[in-house]
Amino acid sequence: MNIALRFDHGEDKLAGLDLEGLIRFVLEKLNCPETTSVSVTFVANDRIHELNRDYRGIDAPTDVLSFECDNVPFEGESPSENIEYELGDVIIATDVAIAQTQEFDTTLADEVNLLVTHGLLHLRGYDHIEDDEAQVMEALEDE
Repeated sequence: MNIALRFDHGEDKLAGLDLEGLIRFVLEKLNCPETTSVSVTFVANDRIHELNRDYRGIDAPTDVLSFECDNVPFEGESPSENIEYELGDVIIATDVAIAQTQEFDTTLADEVNLLVTHGLLHLRGYDHIEDDEAQVMEALEDE
């Protein structure tokens, strides 16, 4: 698997977390092929605010955004085992994750694990808009 980690903000706060191991674990659980390519980037609040405004029309920072690539297979299809499977990009706001540790009484590792997993699930087509979809997605996050 090709996992690209980028730290535009907060790398020192995330040191010691096995992010690549987590990403690989989640992708394997989601039956992604070994040819999967994904990026996860940690950014400052102003950057995620800009992305959230420009792509979702919400003029505020958020904790995580996911941007799917065009070659995600349709429902019931499997990605080819022989070509690169470009899953997409996950963007996480480091400072929002830190703030949420106090709000939800969690650790930074807990928050980052949840946000990375949440973003990867979105890239694989899971959503939480409808209640039944949310239950499926939340169960996978818990697992």
